Amino acid sequence: MLAANITGAIATLWLLRPWIAAWQLGLWAAVTLTIAGVVAHRRHSTRHRQNGYASLADVRNTGLEGLALGFIWSVVPIVFCPQTAPGVAAGLGIVMAIMMTAAAFTMAPLVLATLGFLLVLGLALIGRLAFEHNFAASAGFSVFCILLVAICISRARGLVALRAAEIALGERDETVSLLLREFEEAGADWLWETDKGRRVVKASPRFAVACGLDPITINGMPLLQVLAGPNWDSGQFAAGLHELAGRLNGREGFRDLRLPVYVGGEERWWELAAAPRHDERGGFAGFRGVGSDITEQRASADKINRMARYDALTGLPNRLLINETLGRAMAEAEKWGGRCAFMMIDLDRFKAVNDTLGHQIGDRVLSRVSERLAQMMESGTLCGRLGGDEFAVVVPDVKDEDALLHSAQRIIDTLSRPYEVDQQTFYIGASIGIAIGPRDGEDAETLIRSADLALYRSKDAGGGVVHAYEPQLHAQAEERRLLEMALRQALEKGEMHIAYQPVVDAETGNLGGFEALLRWQSTEFGAVSPVKFIPLAEEARLIAPIGAWVLRTACLEAARWPGHVRVAVNVSPDQLQNPHFVTTVASALANSGLSPERLELEVTESVFMHEGLGATKVLERVLDLGVRLSLDDFGTGYSSLGYLSRTRFSTIKIDRSFVQNASRGEREAVAIIRAVVALADSLGMATTAEGVETEAEHRMVQGFGCTKVQGYYFSRPLPVAEARALVQKRYDSRAA
Repeated sequence: MLAANITGAIATLWLLRPWIAAWQLGLWAAVTLTIAGVVAHRRHSTRHRQNGYASLADVRNTGLEGLALGFIWSVVPIVFCPQTAPGVAAGLGIVMAIMMTAAAFTMAPLVLATLGFLLVLGLALIGRLAFEHNFAASAGFSVFCILLVAICISRARGLVALRAAEIALGERDETVSLLLREFEEAGADWLWETDKGRRVVKASPRFAVACGLDPITINGMPLLQVLAGPNWDSGQFAAGLHELAGRLNGREGFRDLRLPVYVGGEERWWELAAAPRHDERGGFAGFRGVGSDITEQRASADKINRMARYDALTGLPNRLLINETLGRAMAEAEKWGGRCAFMMIDLDRFKAVNDTLGHQIGDRVLSRVSERLAQMMESGTLCGRLGGDEFAVVVPDVKDEDALLHSAQRIIDTLSRPYEVDQQTFYIGASIGIAIGPRDGEDAETLIRSADLALYRSKDAGGGVVHAYEPQLHAQAEERRLLEMALRQALEKGEMHIAYQPVVDAETGNLGGFEALLRWQSTEFGAVSPVKFIPLAEEARLIAPIGAWVLRTACLEAARWPGHVRVAVNVSPDQLQNPHFVTTVASALANSGLSPERLELEVTESVFMHEGLGATKVLERVLDLGVRLSLDDFGTGYSSLGYLSRTRFSTIKIDRSFVQNASRGEREAVAIIRAVVALADSLGMATTAEGVETEAEHRMVQGFGCTKVQGYYFSRPLPVAEARALVQKRYDSRAA
């Protein structure tokens, strides 16, 4: 339409330029193209209308637009033609006829706009011809106009009928697709349908049974009454039911709407999805949808979500909940001018228990420690486990520092009493560091750091004591400074090396790959634990070069192995906050010649606690290289289901604490492992059970459906030479 107006305007200007003043032609052309441009813009802005229907006001506006175009073009025969020669007038008549014919075809679906344009311009031409006493031409042009109007109306009817049929068919296809998709993918159990009064119609037997009613009784009942159950009379509805009522009132489609319902006096959780349905004339006829009972899935998800705030081994709050509680306590202290305290507790001599008697005994001792701590807590005071053998206590209101120190000493005395486990007696002490807010820190993070420094001082003093934070803690700071200096030179001195721990197939026991584990043998400090130097490397911003070295070394080593053997490399959250990490991975693969699918990067859940720093985007770019991604230590930190659906993990690693607890018959650990395996299967992910140390544990994780296992039962972390020998041995046996 816009092209026709532009072409016609150019032709008109060309014919009239010798006869009409330039300013008159310019003014007319500007107004004509402005009106045509505005009309074209409105057409373009409404061409993607979602619901397929136009309002009455929209249709009327198109008629006004047609009249406006007709009036501006009628200036040509009425005003301009009298000032031209007969030959030019004939040419202008041809242009007008072409414009009218083009309008009849290009704007045919908008019949009001077309008729307005044709009638105004046609009457102007007919009137001009009659004014010049050219009655034959006037009559012929009248017949031409009538034919164009008839063609326009006929074509408009056909186009509108065809479009209406397409819209209706599309809506039906969308509804059917929604029902099938929800039924097949979401595991829906039944269908439901309502009329436009939101009353249940055509109730299926499965839907009636799910509601605890018979199909005859349920038909005709309001859907909201069926779902509200005994709460219908009281009017106390769940938030999900209010949302459902709003969607039904607004005649809006919805999906994944979860709400509680009561069936036979028992609370169940349902998930509903529906779309509005229309009759043959496009009128609203009600809703048709699907529903499923997700009570069991919700219970499993609740168990997994609980791991986000509670420690699986001890049942105490974990680091996340401790931080949140401390943050609230500090806010209250600042608001009311009070004080709060944070105690950091570290067990003494606990490492010896783990090293000599194994992690199973160590975990049982930790459980006993948590029980003693929980029994000592006063009202309002929270104790939790930070991780490993570290615990914390948040005291929201501190009135007497001496009383606080006395409570800390009482904790040490209580935890230092002997423990009886498996007819063995253990003596483990405790050291405590205390920081008081807001004096020792204006926020939770600073206060925790202050308590940590105080704890270092307690450990340096030999343990078994409590120290409050002091501004000058020289001994601890000096030790960390020296360790950091040594760490900065560790790579240059060749003190770093990698140990490789095998990962095997749970069913066959075949070697599937290795996990690359960084080790530091310092000439000054001896063998430094990764638990000690990895956090220091992150804090000192040394993790990037160290991590890049580990990645290059592991890829070069894995390139020597057979093609089916993979290598897994742990990646720190700090590395993923660096956009250049993607280049590091690509370079390591290119220089080693290792196939991307043979490299697996292991990340922990803490990566997703600071998504604003870009770690998730870096992971997506790494995945685009073809590298596999594993979620390590799932359930021990900030577990959430959201990032599992947003990130393309290939493997979920189940922490060893769950494996060990399940081997002892703890039902909660068994339920959690089953839930994680089921979740991984549904998302197309593999599961690796860590810390498998006995044949019984191996058989147990096989029964749970874990696909891979890793632990001392198969092998400890091996030096590179022994890892090569193991690969060659397995390769030779497979070849044989």
